[in-house]
Amino acid sequence: MKLTVGDESAGCRLDVWLAGRLPGLSRARVQALIRGGHVTVAGAASRPHAKLRRGMEVAVRIPPAVQAGPEAEDIPLRVLYEDGDIVVIDKPAGLVVHPAAGHPSGTLVNALLHRCRDIAGVGGARRPGIVHRLDKDTTGVMVAAKNDSAMEALAAQFKAGAVAKEYAAVVQGAPRPRAGRIETPIGRSRRDRKKMSARPARGRAAVTRYEVAEELGAHALLRVWIETGRTHQIRVHLAHIGHPVAGDRQYGRRGAAGAREEPARQMLHARRLSFRHPRGGEPATFEAPLPADMEAFIAALRAAAGRVPVRSPARAAPAPYREWRVRRPGESVPGESVPGNRKKGAEISAGRRADGGAAGG
Repeated sequence: MKLTVGDESAGCRLDVWLAGRLPGLSRARVQALIRGGHVTVAGAASRPHAKLRRGMEVAVRIPPAVQAGPEAEDIPLRVLYEDGDIVVIDKPAGLVVHPAAGHPSGTLVNALLHRCRDIAGVGGARRPGIVHRLDKDTTGVMVAAKNDSAMEALAAQFKAGAVAKEYAAVVQGAPRPRAGRIETPIGRSRRDRKKMSARPARGRAAVTRYEVAEELGAHALLRVWIETGRTHQIRVHLAHIGHPVAGDRQYGRRGAAGAREEPARQMLHARRLSFRHPRGGEPATFEAPLPADMEAFIAALRAAAGRVPVRSPARAAPAPYREWRVRRPGESVPGESVPGNRKKGAEISAGRRADGGAAGG
């Protein structure tokens, strides 16, 4: 916006003159614009009290409004581990990770701001502390950074694929083969932009591995590992091979076998998370037990089957997965490591859980 100073305004203060010509802005707001370099007089920055002369050209640029950051809210969290650099939580179903359209508050970010007072601004004002995400109705282990150095170190590990992520999923049907690798790109659906697709016009590489842990009649319990972290990746990939996650209203099949038993939400749980602690690089592995509704659903499926559940034969975990095991306090697992290091490492044990138990226990 450009304005020209007339004869009648010669000698006026810049801020007073502008406030009179921009009725939607207060004088204080005009002064802030001037001090912020958004107002120039004759092509140069000026000051609020500068005197104007006839014929001067004043240019004004009003920057877009900046949304206020999320506010702290007292939302209970189940904390698995916490120290000065990270906080590891067991996310419940229904908790959105960060504010977004339709969810301006009541999110994990709001809860973290209340619990960790110094986390504000870490990694950005809108999503402080957030290194990775889980869908609203997916439960399980998440890690958040409490300072910028931890944020940088964790983000680098996620980007490099050096974080091991294991999930538990109940799906419709039992996949064949019983263990497999799904490698198809994932991108926005061409038919519904709110959904992701394994057959997109344009997508990003995505890799998911699974193993049937237990057959449950018309369903099966899977162990799932992801090598990439695309939006809705597990749900999209499992639906792509014909075995959507039980209870998944977005990607599931209507009228599928056993549909009358389908739960109220998707039965997907982030069971284990392994990475290197951002301070010192020690291997750290955290585990969250299955939530009560998922345990109950699995128990109901076992009862409906009316027989002893069929489990995968006991055997050593495949080599790519061995380093993802969770070490119990005092348990020795020769050669166990987290991705990117095959040397023997020690579990994080210096911190304490919020309930007083040993960290990582």
